[in-house]
Amino acid sequence: MSMDYVRKTYSVPAKRGGRVEYTGGPPRLGTITGTRSGRLLIRLDGERHSSPFHPTWELRYLDQGGGQDG
Repeated sequence: MSMDYVRKTYSVPAKRGGRVEYTGGPPRLGTITGTRSGRLLIRLDGERHSSPFHPTWELRYLDQGGGQDG
């Protein structure tokens, strides 16, 4: 499922390259790298690989102007 699907379905400003803050536990910053099965793939700062996150669960979108459609 595409980034457009995630944006429309969950009403979030998700874009590849966009920055987010994961708020489930100690806050951690990360970068959206793509989508998989309706989830966002996010590489948290300091990690080598991206992990799937639900687009509305414990995420705060930090910049809505940067990034690319995907």
